[in-house]
Amino acid sequence: MVKETKTLDAANPLKGLGEARKAAGNKGLPPVHLWNPELCGEIDMRIARDGTWFYLGSPIGRKELVRLFSTVLRHDEDGVHYLVTPVEKCIVEVEDAPFLAVRMQVSGSGKEQTISFETSVDDEVVVDEAHPLRFETEEGTDGLKPYVLVRARLEALVNRALFYDLVALGVVEKHQGDDWFGVWSSGRFWPMALAADIGAESGADGE
Repeated sequence: MVKETKTLDAANPLKGLGEARKAAGNKGLPPVHLWNPELCGEIDMRIARDGTWFYLGSPIGRKELVRLFSTVLRHDEDGVHYLVTPVEKCIVEVEDAPFLAVRMQVSGSGKEQTISFETSVDDEVVVDEAHPLRFETEEGTDGLKPYVLVRARLEALVNRALFYDLVALGVVEKHQGDDWFGVWSSGRFWPMALAADIGAESGADGE
């Protein structure tokens, strides 16, 4: 017999948010990786390419509510994003990356340089081995889109202005036998593009 999924209440779609917040305690992030509740199905919640969260087709205007939702967001091995509480698990549509990097700080220089980002939901992350920076080619434009791993398969897309700031920090280094253009952070070189292709990448894009 097929087990039915729970029915969501449109006025109160995540009844377990209070439990999730309590479970987070003073750490700020609830242990969503430990929870395996029943799947509720679609919740009609969407995270747009620009980082805006929508519910029932309307943007969620309260930043503190978006932040709360972001703390129970999980990206599972099946490639699907879910909002997870101790009592429910709901599918969320993510158009690109779930988070958007909107601020950047740089300390040091050269190989001693450290780059850190702050997201639109107030996560702070330093580019390092645990939080790698990667660059993807955007379909249709061949421009570059930079992403930084925030936590557990959840990435932030680096916005356009910050991407240009990254390019300004770029240097050419030998990487895997070729000359690459990229940036240093936390003692590691993060390649963007082959040095020979830098001119072609001048139209690189980031939302």
